[in-house]
Amino acid sequence: MGNRTKQPFPGSHDLKTGQVFLSAFLGIMAMVSVSGLTPGAAGQISPSLTPTPVEPSSPALAAGRESEGRTSGPQTITLDVVVNGKGDRQPIAGLLQQDFTLLDNKQPQKIIAFAETSGVSAKPDPPVEAVLVVDTINPPFHVVEEVRQWVTDFLRQNGGHLTLPTSLVVLTDKGATFQNPTRDGNVLVSFLNDNRTGLRTIRRSQGIYGAAELRDLSLRALYLLAGDLSKQPGRKLLIWISPGWPALSRQTWYISPKDQQTLFSYIASVSTELRDARVTLYSIDPLGAGHMQFYYENYLKGVRDAKHADFGDLFLPVLAYQSGGLALSGSNDVTTLIGQCVVDANAYYELTFHALPADGPNDYHDLQVQVNKPGLKARTRAGYYAQP
Repeated sequence: MGNRTKQPFPGSHDLKTGQVFLSAFLGIMAMVSVSGLTPGAAGQISPSLTPTPVEPSSPALAAGRESEGRTSGPQTITLDVVVNGKGDRQPIAGLLQQDFTLLDNKQPQKIIAFAETSGVSAKPDPPVEAVLVVDTINPPFHVVEEVRQWVTDFLRQNGGHLTLPTSLVVLTDKGATFQNPTRDGNVLVSFLNDNRTGLRTIRRSQGIYGAAELRDLSLRALYLLAGDLSKQPGRKLLIWISPGWPALSRQTWYISPKDQQTLFSYIASVSTELRDARVTLYSIDPLGAGHMQFYYENYLKGVRDAKHADFGDLFLPVLAYQSGGLALSGSNDVTTLIGQCVVDANAYYELTFHALPADGPNDYHDLQVQVNKPGLKARTRAGYYAQP
């Protein structure tokens, strides 16, 4: 993920009004989209991730970023598709290209490349990587300690022998640190124990300003992490253990047309960054039984233009759904939920197609993948933003 130094997030405690805070957020998001979060660049506005080396990078990782989805001529897009039966959490293997129909804006598209990847037969090269994010800024403090224990229990399963290369990110209000990928869960447990959570300077109890700051810090960390992961080839399962950032929506403040256009551009930028990094995002709410979240379902449909852009389109479960991942909540067994995310790597399909021409910048395209067999359902990205 690159050698970066942990730095504090910039604060915004001096903001006095919601409108000023909104303008500051949109200005920062515009800077993120333009700057690309270059390490060491002047005016860097996101936290850096400090790696603790464990294993040498493989030649494939050292080779840098693949040109996935960025070719000359017609844009090609590769989708990672998981297929499940009704009520079956184990992904289905053994399907053929003719078993799939791919729709782009409801128009059937030719699948120009197809591959099945199974943990039983053909292995991906490089292997799928799992990235666990321990979010210490959004859950209550006592829940953070429970999350640490649940993550520890997962990492120590099978004597610490992990199915996938796994990296670990600890997110605090002062920055984020990560442990490089390893299959040794005991190494990750030691890293987690070495990065204890201290007193937090930003709390939800600070009202709308604290809530908005938590949201902004979380989104900046997600954007930076996706940018770092985009430098590595292969598929990544990004498992974010958190109730999500505060549920502030556009209804909280008035947004001018100019600010709304900036917000829409940022939504498109986050979506594209996750797609280019080949990241499937998973949201695990650790607050447990009795805390089922459904408000995010109002925002699952892709945003096609600025006038429909809302901060709700950046909720963690929404981003997970849009990426083809899962939004899991309502269970006290977080260890099992992590395993439910990881099992998606056991069998999946890579479908590549030519994207339709864009009508303009950030032209949203709805995607559907259908399985031509009864009782089976495909899960993949919900859409993408095409560019002229």
